Amino acid sequence: MEEQTKLDMSARLTKKERSWVMYDWANSAFATIMMAAVFNAFFTGLVPNQRGDYFWSLGVSVATLIVAVSAPILGSFADYKGFKKKLFAVYLALGLVATALCAISDTWQVLLIAYVFAFVGFSGSCLLYDSFLPDVTTPARMDKVSGWGYAMGYIGGSTIPFVISIVLIQFGGHFGVDKTLAVKLSIWITVIWWGLFTIPFFKNIHQDSFVERPKTGAVRQAFTNIFRTAKKIGAMKGLLFFLLAYFFYIDGVGTVISLATSYGTVLGLTMVGMILALMVTQIVAFPFSILFSRFAKKIGSLNMITVAVGMYVVICVVGFFMGFIIERQEIPAKLAALSAQGITVQNSGNLTAINAALQNAKIEDTAWNLTPAYVSAVHTSQVLFWVLATMVGMVQGGIQALSRSYFGKLVPPANSGEFFGFFEIFSKFAAIIGPALYALVKGITGRSSFSILSIILLFAVGLVLLTVGRKQMKTE
Repeated sequence: MEEQTKLDMSARLTKKERSWVMYDWANSAFATIMMAAVFNAFFTGLVPNQRGDYFWSLGVSVATLIVAVSAPILGSFADYKGFKKKLFAVYLALGLVATALCAISDTWQVLLIAYVFAFVGFSGSCLLYDSFLPDVTTPARMDKVSGWGYAMGYIGGSTIPFVISIVLIQFGGHFGVDKTLAVKLSIWITVIWWGLFTIPFFKNIHQDSFVERPKTGAVRQAFTNIFRTAKKIGAMKGLLFFLLAYFFYIDGVGTVISLATSYGTVLGLTMVGMILALMVTQIVAFPFSILFSRFAKKIGSLNMITVAVGMYVVICVVGFFMGFIIERQEIPAKLAALSAQGITVQNSGNLTAINAALQNAKIEDTAWNLTPAYVSAVHTSQVLFWVLATMVGMVQGGIQALSRSYFGKLVPPANSGEFFGFFEIFSKFAAIIGPALYALVKGITGRSSFSILSIILLFAVGLVLLTVGRKQMKTE
């Protein structure tokens, strides 16, 4: 007990904690290069007839469904003595081999299949990695360790390999490296980075909490454990409400991240500008992921998660004004251009209808977008985009790290795999509502500003559920 108290008070991370944190540093290269910034754009350009985005979204959906459905099964088997690390190794190997295949093949169908397997390997290894948190530290230090994990992921895997890749893609031509070769080299960098920095994890992390594997009927028992865990979650009202809150607010977080690039394009931000803004987000996220864990120690994890959700409400409001400022000048300018051609739009407040009329009339952009008021609005919104990138960086890592550690405190260590399997389900299926809500509002209004404003609904529901869950925790 005295040793644990000393550990809880220690400012330094232990060897086990540092080794666990390093896997965030290692796997973030895949998240940035393969999922977010390089490989997806390369793949989209390979597919003929401009159908790259269709097949990419289809592949991501299939991979996400596989991970979500298999997560509780994986978690249940992982809780058996000696299984968690072995399963981690299997999923890591799957991710590394499939990612390497993406650097070897030139056929888009093979690349898509390889990416699906790589995504499954990446996600499965992350699930198992998260479930090791109770094995590497004490409940009192989980916020700190989880925060350092996300911080190192942002400053390491999400920044260094990304910068190298962008340099190769942008300037490789000066050294005889075309863009295809640059992308392939970026993928190899991902494989090497991911594999190399996972070595400390294998050397120093062990499964200390577990359930004994039954001598017979281990498979049947694993499936029985899944239903038992589901019942436990239903009975633990505080945990259940937290998972439901997490489902909604993490969907909002994911929607803001996934739609930031397309929203920036609408605002007229260049690709270079968006890459730089992404870099700002990653750099800012590093210190704030650590700061969130320190504040959580003083005022409580749940309070800091609530603060972060509230901050995302503000982010959505800023995002709304970014788009609204442009649309306020864009709509009358486009209507004036149409009116000059004798064309009247019945639904004059719907940008989709206005854009369709412009396209049918074959009116070029330069016919309306050079008015002083519109140019000024674009410049103002571009400045706000940088403000938004900074704000997202302040809370993105913190809310993810504290959600992981707070959940880790609530679950029994011996069954952490099973519980984190359900955590993964809520995380993966949470990627559905936000984009659908955004698309629905955009379809009705034709305005991106109203679409980004609608995402507040997800954070509002999350806040309500967090409040109810807090009350349940006090009564349990």
